[in-house]
Amino acid sequence: MNQTKCHTDTQTHRPISEAPQVAEPEAPLSRMPLDAPFNRFLKRTEDVTVCLLFFLLVAWWLMPLIVVVMKITMPGPVLFRQQRTGLGGRPFTCYKFRSMHQNVEADSRQATQGDNRLTRFGAYMRRHDLDELPQFWNVLRGDMSVVGPRPHMLVHTETYSQQIPQYARRHLVRPGITGYAQITGSRGETSALWQMEERVSKDLYYIQHWSLWLDLQIIIGSALSLFVKKYRMNAY
Repeated sequence: MNQTKCHTDTQTHRPISEAPQVAEPEAPLSRMPLDAPFNRFLKRTEDVTVCLLFFLLVAWWLMPLIVVVMKITMPGPVLFRQQRTGLGGRPFTCYKFRSMHQNVEADSRQATQGDNRLTRFGAYMRRHDLDELPQFWNVLRGDMSVVGPRPHMLVHTETYSQQIPQYARRHLVRPGITGYAQITGSRGETSALWQMEERVSKDLYYIQHWSLWLDLQIIIGSALSLFVKKYRMNAY
Protein backbone atom coordinates (compact mmCIF):
# COMPACT_ATOMS: atom_id res chain seq x y z
CA MET A 1 0.00 0.00 0.00
CA ASN A 2 2.46 2.58 -1.21
CA GLN A 3 0.98 6.03 -1.35
CA THR A 4 2.65 9.29 -2.33
CA LYS A 5 2.73 11.94 0.31
CA CYS A 6 1.30 15.16 -1.06
CA HIS A 7 1.22 18.62 0.54
CA THR A 8 -1.69 20.98 -0.09
CA ASP A 9 -3.24 23.96 1.61
CA THR A 10 -6.66 23.88 3.30
CA GLN A 11 -7.68 27.51 2.99
CA THR A 12 -10.93 26.78 1.15
CA HIS A 13 -13.53 24.09 1.55
CA ARG A 14 -12.94 21.33 -0.99
CA PRO A 15 -15.26 18.59 -2.20
CA ILE A 16 -14.37 15.07 -1.13
CA SER A 17 -13.02 14.26 -4.60
CA GLU A 18 -10.38 16.99 -4.11
CA ALA A 19 -9.41 16.10 -0.55
CA PRO A 20 -6.11 17.50 0.71
CA GLN A 21 -3.46 14.87 1.36
CA VAL A 22 -1.23 16.36 4.04
CA ALA A 23 -1.53 19.91 5.30
CA GLU A 24 -0.99 21.97 8.37
CA PRO A 25 -4.26 22.99 10.04
CA GLU A 26 -5.34 26.61 9.85
CA ALA A 27 -4.09 28.54 12.87
CA PRO A 28 -5.10 27.24 16.32
CA LEU A 29 -8.29 25.22 16.52
CA SER A 30 -9.71 27.62 19.09
CA ARG A 31 -12.69 28.48 16.86
CA MET A 32 -14.43 25.58 15.22
CA PRO A 33 -17.93 25.17 13.77
CA LEU A 34 -18.77 22.67 16.51
CA ASP A 35 -17.87 25.19 19.21
CA ALA A 36 -21.28 26.74 18.56
CA PRO A 37 -24.02 25.15 20.73
CA PHE A 38 -26.52 25.19 17.85
CA ASN A 39 -24.09 23.30 15.58
CA ARG A 40 -23.51 20.71 18.30
CA PHE A 41 -27.29 20.36 18.60
CA LEU A 42 -27.55 19.89 14.82
CA LYS A 43 -24.85 17.24 14.79
CA ARG A 44 -26.40 15.33 17.69
CA THR A 45 -29.78 15.49 15.95
CA GLU A 46 -28.13 14.16 12.79
CA ASP A 47 -26.56 11.30 14.77
CA VAL A 48 -29.80 10.23 16.43
CA THR A 49 -31.76 10.53 13.18
CA VAL A 50 -29.28 8.44 11.18
CA CYS A 51 -29.14 5.83 13.95
CA LEU A 52 -32.91 5.51 14.12
CA LEU A 53 -33.15 5.17 10.33
CA PHE A 54 -30.41 2.55 10.39
CA PHE A 55 -32.10 0.48 13.10
CA LEU A 56 -35.54 0.79 11.48
CA LEU A 57 -34.50 0.09 7.89
CA VAL A 58 -31.33 -2.00 8.03
CA ALA A 59 -30.22 -3.30 11.43
CA TRP A 60 -33.31 -5.38 12.18
CA TRP A 61 -32.53 -7.79 9.31
CA LEU A 62 -28.83 -7.29 8.47
CA MET A 63 -27.32 -7.60 11.94
CA PRO A 64 -29.12 -10.88 12.83
CA LEU A 65 -28.01 -12.25 9.44
CA ILE A 66 -24.39 -11.36 10.23
CA VAL A 67 -24.69 -13.00 13.65
CA VAL A 68 -26.03 -16.21 12.11
CA VAL A 69 -23.19 -16.39 9.58
CA MET A 70 -20.63 -15.70 12.32
CA LYS A 71 -22.03 -18.47 14.51
CA ILE A 72 -21.86 -20.91 11.59
CA THR A 73 -18.38 -19.98 10.41
CA MET A 74 -16.41 -19.15 13.58
CA PRO A 75 -16.41 -20.18 17.24
CA GLY A 76 -16.39 -17.72 20.10
CA PRO A 77 -18.18 -14.46 20.91
CA VAL A 78 -19.91 -12.37 18.27
CA LEU A 79 -18.99 -8.96 19.67
CA PHE A 80 -15.51 -7.57 20.18
CA ARG A 81 -15.13 -4.90 22.87
CA GLN A 82 -12.11 -2.65 22.99
CA GLN A 83 -11.09 0.51 24.81
CA ARG A 84 -10.65 3.37 22.34
CA THR A 85 -9.89 7.08 22.76
CA GLY A 86 -12.93 9.35 22.59
CA LEU A 87 -13.96 12.95 23.09
CA GLY A 88 -11.50 14.88 25.24
CA GLY A 89 -9.06 11.97 25.17
CA ARG A 90 -11.29 9.91 27.47
CA PRO A 91 -11.42 6.13 26.89
CA PHE A 92 -14.67 4.38 26.08
CA THR A 93 -15.75 0.85 25.17
CA CYS A 94 -16.06 0.51 21.40
CA TYR A 95 -18.16 -2.33 19.97
CA LYS A 96 -17.48 -4.27 16.77
CA PHE A 97 -18.44 -7.55 15.21
CA ARG A 98 -15.48 -9.82 15.85
CA SER A 99 -13.52 -10.30 12.64
CA MET A 100 -10.46 -12.12 14.00
CA HIS A 101 -9.63 -15.32 15.77
CA GLN A 102 -9.17 -14.56 19.45
CA ASN A 103 -5.56 -13.43 19.95
CA VAL A 104 -3.33 -11.68 22.48
CA GLU A 105 -2.39 -8.85 20.08
CA ALA A 106 -5.94 -7.59 19.54
CA ASP A 107 -5.40 -4.47 21.68
CA SER A 108 -2.01 -3.51 20.30
CA ARG A 109 -1.55 -4.60 16.68
CA GLN A 110 -3.41 -3.19 13.67
CA ALA A 111 -4.96 -5.45 11.08
CA THR A 112 -2.76 -5.79 8.01
CA GLN A 113 -3.33 -6.95 4.46
CA GLY A 114 -3.40 -10.77 4.46
CA ASP A 115 -3.49 -10.82 8.29
CA ASN A 116 -3.69 -14.48 9.37
CA ARG A 117 -5.69 -13.50 12.46
CA LEU A 118 -8.68 -12.65 10.28
CA THR A 119 -11.39 -15.21 9.74
CA ARG A 120 -12.67 -15.64 6.20
CA PHE A 121 -15.99 -13.97 6.97
CA GLY A 122 -14.23 -11.43 9.17
CA ALA A 123 -12.09 -10.33 6.23
CA TYR A 124 -15.25 -9.90 4.15
CA MET A 125 -16.87 -7.82 6.90
CA ARG A 126 -13.83 -5.57 7.19
CA ARG A 127 -13.65 -4.98 3.43
CA HIS A 128 -17.24 -3.76 3.51
CA ASP A 129 -17.11 -2.10 6.98
CA LEU A 130 -19.82 -4.43 8.28
CA ASP A 131 -17.79 -5.10 11.43
CA GLU A 132 -18.38 -1.47 12.46
CA LEU A 133 -22.20 -1.71 12.56
CA PRO A 134 -22.45 -2.27 16.36
CA GLN A 135 -20.94 1.19 16.77
CA PHE A 136 -24.35 2.69 16.00
CA TRP A 137 -25.06 1.69 19.60
CA ASN A 138 -22.00 3.74 20.63
CA VAL A 139 -23.50 6.68 18.76
CA LEU A 140 -26.83 6.40 20.58
CA ARG A 141 -24.96 6.21 23.88
CA GLY A 142 -23.14 9.44 23.03
CA ASP A 143 -19.67 7.86 22.88
CA MET A 144 -19.36 8.43 19.14
CA SER A 145 -20.80 10.30 16.21
CA VAL A 146 -21.80 8.86 12.84
CA VAL A 147 -19.08 10.99 11.20
CA GLY A 148 -15.83 12.01 12.83
CA PRO A 149 -12.19 10.98 13.25
CA ARG A 150 -11.94 7.23 13.74
CA PRO A 151 -11.24 6.21 17.36
CA HIS A 152 -7.83 4.66 17.90
CA MET A 153 -6.61 2.01 20.31
CA LEU A 154 -5.25 3.47 23.55
CA VAL A 155 -1.72 2.26 22.83
CA HIS A 156 -1.75 4.03 19.46
CA THR A 157 -3.07 7.22 21.01
CA GLU A 158 -0.17 7.16 23.46
CA THR A 159 2.37 6.48 20.74
CA TYR A 160 1.21 8.95 18.09
CA SER A 161 0.47 11.77 20.53
CA GLN A 162 4.21 11.78 21.23
CA GLN A 163 5.21 11.66 17.57
CA ILE A 164 2.66 14.00 15.94
CA PRO A 165 2.39 17.41 17.65
CA GLN A 166 -1.25 18.07 16.69
CA TYR A 167 -2.50 14.52 17.14
CA ALA A 168 -4.53 15.23 20.31
CA ARG A 169 -6.60 17.87 18.51
CA ARG A 170 -8.56 15.14 16.78
CA HIS A 171 -10.13 14.45 20.18
CA LEU A 172 -11.86 17.85 20.18
CA VAL A 173 -14.91 16.14 18.64
CA ARG A 174 -16.53 12.75 19.12
CA PRO A 175 -14.95 9.93 17.08
CA GLY A 176 -16.98 8.60 14.18
CA ILE A 177 -18.09 5.33 12.62
CA THR A 178 -16.80 6.77 9.37
CA GLY A 179 -14.82 9.88 8.58
CA TYR A 180 -13.41 12.30 6.05
CA ALA A 181 -10.01 10.58 6.16
CA GLN A 182 -11.48 7.14 5.54
CA ILE A 183 -13.65 8.15 2.59
CA THR A 184 -10.67 9.86 0.93
CA GLY A 185 -8.40 6.81 1.11
CA SER A 186 -6.57 7.27 4.42
CA ARG A 187 -7.52 4.00 6.06
CA GLY A 188 -6.05 0.62 6.78
CA GLU A 189 -2.65 -0.05 8.31
CA THR A 190 -0.37 2.88 9.17
CA SER A 191 3.00 1.18 8.73
CA ALA A 192 4.81 4.51 8.23
CA LEU A 193 4.49 7.66 10.32
CA TRP A 194 3.56 9.83 7.32
CA GLN A 195 0.42 7.74 6.84
CA MET A 196 -0.83 8.65 10.29
CA GLU A 197 0.23 12.27 9.75
CA GLU A 198 -1.87 12.30 6.58
CA ARG A 199 -4.83 10.83 8.45
CA VAL A 200 -4.54 13.34 11.29
CA SER A 201 -4.29 16.21 8.79
CA LYS A 202 -7.57 15.12 7.20
CA ASP A 203 -9.19 14.72 10.60
CA LEU A 204 -8.25 18.29 11.47
CA TYR A 205 -9.49 19.52 8.10
CA TYR A 206 -12.85 17.90 8.88
CA ILE A 207 -12.99 19.50 12.34
CA GLN A 208 -12.22 22.94 10.92
CA HIS A 209 -14.68 22.69 8.04
CA TRP A 210 -17.52 20.72 9.60
CA SER A 211 -20.98 21.18 8.11
CA LEU A 212 -24.08 19.04 7.72
CA TRP A 213 -23.39 18.99 3.98
CA LEU A 214 -19.88 17.64 4.49
CA ASP A 215 -21.27 14.97 6.84
CA LEU A 216 -23.87 14.03 4.23
CA GLN A 217 -21.20 13.60 1.56
CA ILE A 218 -19.18 11.36 3.87
CA ILE A 219 -22.23 9.27 4.81
CA ILE A 220 -23.18 8.80 1.14
CA GLY A 221 -19.60 7.87 0.23
CA SER A 222 -19.48 5.38 3.09
CA ALA A 223 -22.75 3.80 1.95
CA LEU A 224 -21.39 3.55 -1.60
CA SER A 225 -18.35 1.68 -0.27
CA LEU A 226 -20.60 -1.36 0.13
CA PHE A 227 -20.97 -1.50 -3.65
CA VAL A 228 -18.22 0.59 -5.29
CA LYS A 229 -14.62 -0.55 -4.84
CA LYS A 230 -13.01 2.89 -5.19
CA TYR A 231 -14.75 4.05 -2.02
CA ARG A 232 -13.16 1.31 0.09
CA MET A 233 -9.50 1.83 -0.78
CA ASN A 234 -7.12 0.09 1.62
CA ALA A 235 -10.00 -1.65 3.40
CA TYR A 236 -8.85 -4.87 5.05
